[in-house]
Amino acid sequence: MVDAKTSLVVTDTSHSPYARLKPVPIENVRLEDDFWAPRLRLMHEVTIPSQYVLLEETGRLFNFRRASGKVSGEFKGLVFNDSDVYKWIEAAAYSYAYEPDQNILDLARKAINEVVAAQDEDGYLNTYFTFERKSERWKNLKDMHEMYCAGHLMQAAIAFYRATGDRTLLDASCRFADHITSVFGPGKRVGVCGHPEVEMAFVELYRTTGKKDYLDLACFFIDNRGRGVIGGRPYYIDHKPFRELSEIVGHAVRALYLNCGAADVYAEIGDKTLFDALMRLWHSMTERKMYITGGVGSRHEGEAFGNDYELPNVRAYAETCAAIANFMWNWRMLLLTGDGAFADIMELTLYNGILSGISLDGKKYFYVNPLADRGAHRRQDWFECACCPPNVARLIASLPGYFYSISDDSIWVHLYAGGRARIMLGGSSITVVQSTNYPWSGEIGITVYPEEDGAEFGLYLRVPGWCREAILRVNGERFDAPVVSGYARIHRPWRYGDRVDLSLKMPIERVISHPHVMENNCRVALKRGPIVYCLEGVDNPDFDVWDVFLPNDAPLSAEWMPNMLGGVMVVRGEALAFNHEEFGSRLYAYRGDVRLSMRKVSFTAIPYYAWANRGSSPMIVWLRAPENLF
Repeated sequence: MVDAKTSLVVTDTSHSPYARLKPVPIENVRLEDDFWAPRLRLMHEVTIPSQYVLLEETGRLFNFRRASGKVSGEFKGLVFNDSDVYKWIEAAAYSYAYEPDQNILDLARKAINEVVAAQDEDGYLNTYFTFERKSERWKNLKDMHEMYCAGHLMQAAIAFYRATGDRTLLDASCRFADHITSVFGPGKRVGVCGHPEVEMAFVELYRTTGKKDYLDLACFFIDNRGRGVIGGRPYYIDHKPFRELSEIVGHAVRALYLNCGAADVYAEIGDKTLFDALMRLWHSMTERKMYITGGVGSRHEGEAFGNDYELPNVRAYAETCAAIANFMWNWRMLLLTGDGAFADIMELTLYNGILSGISLDGKKYFYVNPLADRGAHRRQDWFECACCPPNVARLIASLPGYFYSISDDSIWVHLYAGGRARIMLGGSSITVVQSTNYPWSGEIGITVYPEEDGAEFGLYLRVPGWCREAILRVNGERFDAPVVSGYARIHRPWRYGDRVDLSLKMPIERVISHPHVMENNCRVALKRGPIVYCLEGVDNPDFDVWDVFLPNDAPLSAEWMPNMLGGVMVVRGEALAFNHEEFGSRLYAYRGDVRLSMRKVSFTAIPYYAWANRGSSPMIVWLRAPENLF
């Protein structure tokens, strides 16, 4: 039985005393453009149903049936396979909230029924630790992901409850949460999970139920990490207490999920030492350890952050889950501060490091996202460790919930796409309509329809950090709005149909790296608006894209290609390509013995997110360029 539907927000800061912004519910936003609307439809019609089939085929749902006694056999897969089911349920909930569909609802309920049936009498729920492994529960917090899986269960349950009003999974997750609070906490057992995740889940469960024990336990886990209770290794971010951290290290997803949890805790308790640590970690990541795509985690070993400026291209790990975690963390920092610098990272990561993780047909995935490749790296249908596919599904399905938020007397627009939103502000309904061809065009029109004609409120429009020149007009007249922390602020009485036009100049830019990023010395990357570009061999068959040399004065132009890769703006240009035949079979030669000649070529660059959707061929983001870059 489904109760009345509640509002579905990804992160509910409605009553968080230290959060500046409150999100607009997913169901109140419609994206009607040519970029995101088709992707949301594809997620709904293809990705989520096909992932359910894979959950069945790979034994993940079998594990729940086994745990409930419905079937017999051995546990299938990795110890944390339950979490893939939970992330899928969360994605289905977001998709259903945005576009109610009985098929999605039926699939989600089938999975939920299997999950709930597997719960133990004491509330414990993890299919790996049933029957012969029951005595091993909570014995190895460092490696066995018990709380990590519990956190994903809580997030799925919250999303499904908010989307449908159905408490079935929420009640099960609360029973498990109560079990955990009976085991861990002050005066009980001290411990933290080797893979952070449950911290943010407990905060969101507190926001949903009002039960303070959940918030207290989230604080307890944050306070006890870094005190050596799981061995003290940087890989687990257990080497220092959180409030003492100044450099982002360790397993990238773990580090960023921990930051999400700390940000959520700060939003509730206002401990400034947490916020100060978060800011130190943010500067460490964005200024020294993040790829131009927003991807993070440069090392395959440990799926980890490397040293400062250690950002290899071919060997980049840049896990899709890490990009998603980057987005999630910056979303929380944006809600806390209203600072557009965090929205800039969200947008950069979304259009590049995250979107590259799923194919254009919605059925194949990247786990690793290199910035250069010889053609061997291809998307796959699934993975043994399948954390990325359902993670990218839940992120894209939840995307409408990230476009708008409100403060006490203002509407904030963080991301741009054609569509509309119904926003409640001060007890009054306001409809905001966007018309734009973003991200291909920087021309954005916003029309405001207040319920009460003449209502006075603020409208904050993000001016992206990539934009060097922005022009604002209100009802056709030039308007010089103050830009504070990356947002242009317009505060006025609004009449029905008032229109604001924001023009963001969007030239093709050559981007250079800090000199300490050794691989990118004497190289440039091409970027237009939020989109990072790459050269792929399939578009440039007459030369090897790794041989391209781009002169400083080479002409560049943007061209819309409606029938290419689902419709993209490509960058065309003239460059040079090395002829290296004189090397023959030699790997090295004395300077002067070999004269490398060049020939003129015309090239086509495509958005990085769209590479590897056609035939196998080399790809490169960073192109050779003259030495006098600075």
